[in-house]
Amino acid sequence: MVMQLSRSQKLEGYRRMLRIRRFEEEGMRLFEGGKIPGFFHASVGQEAAIVGACLALRDDDTMTGTHRSHGHPIGKGAHLNALMAELMGKEGGICKGRGGSMHFADSSVGIISESGIVGGGIPLATGCAFSAKLRGADQVTLCFLGDGAVNQGTFHESLNMASLWKLPVIYLCENNGYAITTSVAQSHGQPNIALRAMGFGMPGVTVDGQNLSAVYEVTTTAVTCARAGEGPTLIVADTYRFDEHNFGLAIPGEPYRTAEEVEAYKRDRDPLVIYRTVLIEEGISEETLSSIEDEVLEAIKQAVEFGLESPPPRSETLSDYMFNLFSAGHRSFLAAVKRADRHAN
Repeated sequence: MVMQLSRSQKLEGYRRMLRIRRFEEEGMRLFEGGKIPGFFHASVGQEAAIVGACLALRDDDTMTGTHRSHGHPIGKGAHLNALMAELMGKEGGICKGRGGSMHFADSSVGIISESGIVGGGIPLATGCAFSAKLRGADQVTLCFLGDGAVNQGTFHESLNMASLWKLPVIYLCENNGYAITTSVAQSHGQPNIALRAMGFGMPGVTVDGQNLSAVYEVTTTAVTCARAGEGPTLIVADTYRFDEHNFGLAIPGEPYRTAEEVEAYKRDRDPLVIYRTVLIEEGISEETLSSIEDEVLEAIKQAVEFGLESPPPRSETLSDYMFNLFSAGHRSFLAAVKRADRHAN
């Protein structure tokens, strides 16, 4: 039987969803104002899938994200200041301004990588789970991916390996229905993504991605199986992004979804509104929720101030962190290989 969320966990879930929403709303304003360079892929509308899954993890569990990944570290409890500075390309950022919007990596909450490459995190999560198994640790890895990544070769190769070796990894597909502008129906011969799991001999389950508690329950089951050595699970969380694929960038051609469809999701399927209503019905007071809302707004304000005040990277540090600094032993080994190669030729 799946353990239910405690009162404190429910409030923390609401707090984290709200932190994602307000962080990204402020980020979009800053992006429009020229304070954030590059691209901005918002996960507004997908907060319940993120937070519900992350609440099922331990602090020492690891995770990989996608190009739409501001919400993933926040969902696992990351501090907002360094994340906002990273969006701005500042030295105070979690990656010292080198990663930007699509490449957060926050070891403090177990985020080993996020990637602008579709499906790029899937083999990394699989390798991380393999490491845990080799080390005899009972850590699990949660791998976020989108519906577009399901058609990538890395998806099939990684899930096959994870199933074969019974690796402690959970693949969570945030199925928002569209890979940029291409719908699942137009790009998947089998649009029921969870059925893909059958081909790899692992459980596959579909869940309402706008329902935090439902996502938490199925992820908790998957985590329990992974820790027990029973191998991976594929979870498909049906969700919806409220904004365009890339905020501020118009999609040319005919609209790929109607304004009525978007408005219907915003009106009827907003995960924040849904969960706030649930909490009120369960007896949590308006005063308690309002206090959390005020707290989050203050945290966002502080994060923006931190980011704006943080200096940009200095030009002389341009090549820092680009190369692996080998140990003396590694350098000696490489030198010997080169000498042998010269002799051979």
